[in-house]
Amino acid sequence: MNIPDIPNNHALMMLIITAIALYIFRRDDIPLETSSLAVLVLLCLVFTVFPFETSTGHLEASSLFFGFGHEALVTVCALMIIGHALVRTGSLEPVGRYLAKLWKISPTLSLLLTLIIAGALSAVVNNTPIVVLLLPILMSVAIRTKTDSSPMLLPMGLATLVGGMTTTIGTSTNLLVVSVASDMGLPRIGMFDFIVPALIAASIAIAYLWIVAPRLLPTRSPTLPDTSPRIFTAYLNINEESQSNGKTVAELLKLTDDQMTIESIQRSPDNRNVIPLPDTLIKAGDRLQVNDYPDQLKEFETVIDATLYSGNQKVDDDHPLKEDKQVLAEIVVIQASGLVGRTLKDANFAYRYGVSVVALHREGKAMKIGRQSIGHVTIKTGDVLLVQGEAEQIDGLKGTRGLLIIDGAASLPYTKKAPIALLVLVFVVISAAVGLLPIAISSLCGILVLLATKCLDWSEISSALSSQVILIVAASLALGSAMMQTGGAEYIAQVFVAVSSGLPPAGILSALMLLLAVLTNIVSNNAAAVIGTPIAVSVATQLNVPVEPFILAVLFGANLSYATPMAYKTNILVMNAGGYRFSDFMKVGIPLILLMWVVLSFLLSWFYL
Repeated sequence: MNIPDIPNNHALMMLIITAIALYIFRRDDIPLETSSLAVLVLLCLVFTVFPFETSTGHLEASSLFFGFGHEALVTVCALMIIGHALVRTGSLEPVGRYLAKLWKISPTLSLLLTLIIAGALSAVVNNTPIVVLLLPILMSVAIRTKTDSSPMLLPMGLATLVGGMTTTIGTSTNLLVVSVASDMGLPRIGMFDFIVPALIAASIAIAYLWIVAPRLLPTRSPTLPDTSPRIFTAYLNINEESQSNGKTVAELLKLTDDQMTIESIQRSPDNRNVIPLPDTLIKAGDRLQVNDYPDQLKEFETVIDATLYSGNQKVDDDHPLKEDKQVLAEIVVIQASGLVGRTLKDANFAYRYGVSVVALHREGKAMKIGRQSIGHVTIKTGDVLLVQGEAEQIDGLKGTRGLLIIDGAASLPYTKKAPIALLVLVFVVISAAVGLLPIAISSLCGILVLLATKCLDWSEISSALSSQVILIVAASLALGSAMMQTGGAEYIAQVFVAVSSGLPPAGILSALMLLLAVLTNIVSNNAAAVIGTPIAVSVATQLNVPVEPFILAVLFGANLSYATPMAYKTNILVMNAGGYRFSDFMKVGIPLILLMWVVLSFLLSWFYL
């Protein structure tokens, strides 16, 4: 085995930056947007401080910003917007209604049909709206039929990933691989050029998810069961003898260690409302409206020397607090909610929606924070909020964009604009498939139609976009380009070929796919794909074999995001909604990765080598 010599200094720096990028991309404590920006800035600084001469001239650091205007990023964003329009207009409602009815007839066949539909839709639509559509339906089915939701949710989520790998527009990963390969001068891979091997592999994966995966999953409870503690509205009555009589609101709050929040003050004799400002003086006869848990309310009663009332009834052992019309619901936070990266307090959540947040779950576990602190936690995609409010308020939330309600009775939105959104999707796919228009242009035309027909407005378009996706794509493209131009990718390819020198081309192709499969479950799948594509080209060139199967090996390998929750954003949504653990993804995902690796390695060798 002959390991090649160390490359030039710039190539060596690119390898170091690549290692740094792979490390910080997987760090949970650093937002992916920040990591991506850091990589992009670092690349620009390196080429500004240490200029690099290429065969065509000086490499300008500013040229690394090309990713922000790259057709792959334009297409990814456009398809995200079209997918959001499908959910917003209720275009997929008939699918959901039909599946919900079919579950009553045959759960086993219904699961198979759900997996097939989830995979088929994900071949042409971003899989996030598909998961958003199907999660409430499957949760509702589980509640109504009193069955376990565990065998349904995780297989459904993975089915959307399987379906997404079958076309060039199925995932952003596919678009990036195809676009980067085209930028390198290779013939552009068409939308359905690899559909045959992809469909064969997808069929085997669906069969596994239908027959085997449910048996590997233990029973899991939903993240937020309905037995969670509830918030009650009560009144603390101040009498003449109370030590609170004559104190200010600030002094009362200090007595409770700032745990109590006074919503309003009812002042007798005319029951007028007084704003509870810090210097507002409390008087005998005042009724302080407070919302909190029962044990907290009883503690406040003792600490401030007041009498606790529910309505006009004094609260005691014989007359406990009553819930009245209050109900609980679970809300899964998705990108379009406008909450990601903000706190509930900053978003004015309670005031806007008229509900109280009782608990916050993240990565399948309840966060150990007091209710008073929930409003100060920065929200992430996939977080689950347990909210409490009246039934009418919860129903109102179901029509709010970006909030995925899982309460067993979530109704799907439907508008008269649904056929338009569907026709736009059909136009985008067909025009790109037959070569009438490039996918980047056809998808932008589709967005213009959606705006003109008022299926979407600009606020909804902005909420559909993900800063995380935009920055990771731009940074990954810059890093891939820098590696290619400096010779870093060529060096990795030489090392890879040297290490696998005893294998035939089919074995090297299989090893490359396995490498990408491991990377995509640890770091961003987009980063893995963009870094892997130039390496695949270099490997194929050195072996003097067709390049296309090696490009497809990268594409398929980067899509095998099955084994970890953080491998893909929909995995997080499914994990939180179904109460899954990290180990559940490994139990189901690792065998599926190995199965797909073996099948796809054989198919690529058979069809292309």
